[in-house]
Amino acid sequence: MLKLLTTTLVTCLFTLMISGCEQPTEDVTAKEPSMATKSVDVTPSTKVSGEKTPSATVSSNDTSAENIQPALVPTDFISADWVDLMPKDDLEALLNPPSYLDEIADGSTEDELADKFNNTNDAKNNNETSTEASDESYQQALSSTRVITALNNVPIRLPAFIVPLEFDEEQKVTQFFMVPYFGACIHLPPPPPNQTIFVNYPKGIKLNSISDPYWFSGILKTSLIENEMATAAYTLDVHAFEPYTEAAGYDDDSY
Repeated sequence: MLKLLTTTLVTCLFTLMISGCEQPTEDVTAKEPSMATKSVDVTPSTKVSGEKTPSATVSSNDTSAENIQPALVPTDFISADWVDLMPKDDLEALLNPPSYLDEIADGSTEDELADKFNNTNDAKNNNETSTEASDESYQQALSSTRVITALNNVPIRLPAFIVPLEFDEEQKVTQFFMVPYFGACIHLPPPPPNQTIFVNYPKGIKLNSISDPYWFSGILKTSLIENEMATAAYTLDVHAFEPYTEAAGYDDDSY
C-alpha cells in the first residue's frame, strides 16, 4: 500500500503505542491498510491557520444557474496535515497513552477492538481497561469532537482513506468518512471524531479497495455528523479527488 508523505499523528501513535498490531485478512469491503500511514507536510507558508479564506464557497452539488459562483482553481486549496484538525492538547494526550497499554499483549483478547471504526463514547467505554484519573485526558481525546474553528469554510487538500457508508445503483460510494488510518487494536484505536470527516458525494466514487488512499480537495466545514458507525467533527464539500501518489500534483481534469 502507498505510504503517505510525512510523519503525523498516525506514525507517532504507531511508534509510541504499538510495535505491530496483527492485521486480519479480509475481503475488499473490509481490508485494512497498513498502519504506517502518514499525511502530507504543511510548510509554514501553507500551514492551515484560517488566514486564507476561499475566494468563493461553491457547493459541488448545486448546479442551478442562479447559485453558480466563480470556480476555485487547484492552487486555492491549501495542503493540510491531519493533525491541523485537532487541538494541541488532544494531540498531546494521544501521543502520551496510559502506561497500562504496555501491559496488554499484542494480539491478545484484551488487545482486540469491538468495532474498528467506531470512535464514539460508547465504543470507548467498551474498550477501555482503566478508569484512573491519569487516563482521563487520553480517553477524552479518543472521542474528542473539539475542532479548530478557524478551519470552517477553508479550502483544503488532504490525503485520506475512505470508509464507505452508502452506495448508488452502480456500486459507487456516495457517502463516506475520510480517515487518516483505520483502527487496528487497543494500541491503535480508531481516529477520534476530530480526525474524521464526513462526505456526501452524490456523483459517487468507484472504490476498488478501502486500502486505496486518495487526495481530496474541497471546502472543510466544522459540522458534527453522528452515524451508527462513527462520529465526524468535520464535513467536506468535495470539489475534486484523485488516487494518492507520493508525487501527486494537481490534475486539472479532475476539477
